[in-house]
Amino acid sequence: MARIIIIGGHGKVALIAERLLTAAGHAVDAVIRNPDQSADVAATGARPLVADVESMDTDALARLLAGHDAVVWSAGAGGGNPARTYAVDRDAAIRSMDAAERAGVSRYVMVSYLGASVDHGVPPEDPFFAYAEAKAAADEHLRGSDLAWTVLGPGSLTLGAATGSIDVDPTAGGSVTRADVAAVVAATLEDDSTIRRTIGFIGGRTPIAAAIGVPR
Repeated sequence: MARIIIIGGHGKVALIAERLLTAAGHAVDAVIRNPDQSADVAATGARPLVADVESMDTDALARLLAGHDAVVWSAGAGGGNPARTYAVDRDAAIRSMDAAERAGVSRYVMVSYLGASVDHGVPPEDPFFAYAEAKAAADEHLRGSDLAWTVLGPGSLTLGAATGSIDVDPTAGGSVTRADVAAVVAATLEDDSTIRRTIGFIGGRTPIAAAIGVPR
């Protein structure tokens, strides 16, 4: 059993991941900013932790993360406000990585998006630009850290039912259900072959565990 902390614990992907991880016997802490969301989190079997990661410095985040075996970043500003996008998706995410190192929590899984890159190609006038820039910076910081990291890059998200299957490293865009993204998060935490890898994926035909694993 591992003790896992999910930052952004009331997101649609996170709530499903919490159910999967607690059902597998893990102890899950879910960080939320709004205490009104506590009941939803508790219903998954996870323990709600009310904290505003946007305003916390690295030391405070390190105290929050201490004692856990793995961190999952599934938080986001939700778009619409570039300043807050940078504050959450870039700055708070980067502080959480530094905090994980400081707290001795080596395993870190980042939920990013398919195509995230410093060469994302999104024009500055596009409303998506701030998010693309923020995620690129956060992902690059994680890859440059000493953490046992994995960057997950799902395609566009849908509300469909879980299929249990994906395609990895697609050459073109595509979509994937949030339920399957949650299952990828859970499977990633169980498979050390995913460490120090960036895994882009969409809905597909290969069972998740086989798709993300490295053939031995």
